[in-house]
Amino acid sequence: MAALRAAKQALRTELKKRISQLSDQEKLRQSHIVIQKLIKHPKYQRCQRIAVFLSMHDEVQTEEIIEDIFQKGKVCFIPKYQKKSHHMDMVKLTAASEIHALPLTSWNIPQPSEEEHREEALDTGGLDLILMPGLGFDKHGNRLGRGKGYYDTYLGRCMNHPKGKPYTIAVAFKEQICDAIPVADNDIQVDEILYEFK
Repeated sequence: MAALRAAKQALRTELKKRISQLSDQEKLRQSHIVIQKLIKHPKYQRCQRIAVFLSMHDEVQTEEIIEDIFQKGKVCFIPKYQKKSHHMDMVKLTAASEIHALPLTSWNIPQPSEEEHREEALDTGGLDLILMPGLGFDKHGNRLGRGKGYYDTYLGRCMNHPKGKPYTIAVAFKEQICDAIPVADNDIQVDEILYEFK
C-alpha cells in the first residue's frame, strides 16, 4: 500500500509539472476542442441531469460546458466539498451566471457556502452523467485524482441510488494521458476519456 501511495504521489508531481508547462492559450485551445467533442457526444446529448466540476487553472475549463447545459435545458449539478472530510455532494446550479457569485474555497474553486441549502442530486432523481476531473488518466479508464477520494466516495453513493451509477466522462489535456495509472482495488474507472487526439 505504501508503494502504491508513493507511485501515485510521484506521478502526481510529474503530471503537475507537465501541466504547468502549458500556456494559458494552449489550455484554452485544448479545452475548446475537448468541449466540442463532449457537446457532440451521443451520451451527453441524451443525458438530462449532469454533474460538472468547476475547473481550476490546471484543468480543462468547464464554464462553456455549463453554459451549454443551460442552453439545452438540461439540469446542472456542481460539487460541494466538505472541509476536513472526504464527503462531497452534487448540488443544483440554477443558472450558468451563478458561478461568478459563489464564494471561493481554499482551492480557489467557487462553491455554495456551508450554510446554503441546495438540492442534492441523489436526494431527487440521481444523475445521468458525471464529468470527472483528475490529474492523470490512462487509456484503460484508470484515473489519478488529487488524493482526497471525493469522486470515488461519491460514485460509491451513486451505486446505492435506485438510478445506479451514472456514466462518467473525463475531460483532459493530452498531456494528462499516461501509459498506466497505478490503482488500488477501490479506485473506480471512468467510462470514457475525451482529449485532443481521441
